[in-house]
Amino acid sequence: MGYRGKLREREEARRLRAAGKTLQEIADALDVSKSSVSIWVRDVPFTPSKRRYGAQRRSHPFHERKLREIADCNEEGRRLVGTLTRGGFFAAGIALYAGEGSKTDGSIRFANSDPSMMAFFAAWIREFFEIDESRLRMRVYLHQGWDLDAAELHWSSVTGVPRTQFGKAYRAVADASIRRNKHEFGCAYLDYGCSRTHRLIMGLVRALLSSEAIPG
Repeated sequence: MGYRGKLREREEARRLRAAGKTLQEIADALDVSKSSVSIWVRDVPFTPSKRRYGAQRRSHPFHERKLREIADCNEEGRRLVGTLTRGGFFAAGIALYAGEGSKTDGSIRFANSDPSMMAFFAAWIREFFEIDESRLRMRVYLHQGWDLDAAELHWSSVTGVPRTQFGKAYRAVADASIRRNKHEFGCAYLDYGCSRTHRLIMGLVRALLSSEAIPG
């Protein structure tokens, strides 16, 4: 099932998360992987069920207001964006590469620690370009002491690139200031060595950012 094919499951996962369900409960209910659920609901404000975990400390009013505002803005964002048309998906991918992709001639490279961005880009490049799947490469940047197998399995699930096509990981020196629950899978690099495709994408980027493309 592709990026668009999981929209229904994603919306249901977000609804269940907002209702206080755990990642595992949502995964079981929708028959999807826990890692997929984690990606879909990462920005949904979550309050564990009091029935399951016992009495919780009362949240600070400012924190509660912040969570409500985030939820409201998320809902407003979904309303304004809606379901992307193919043209919208195309333009969004160009903009994403303009901001996060490598501009060095000869190879497409997209790197990010956000699984939603990685999934979006992997779906975009497959949708609009003729890709030889065997030439896709992945590499993980991960701090020492963190689980490399788990990280590679995670990014393989996110991008659809098999682990046999992962290069040697870069292991950074352990940093106690990095939040493990937020960066446990590190940063992923998706590479595709095709000069022609890279030049096509850069042509699209330049066209998108040109004065002719800007309304008004």
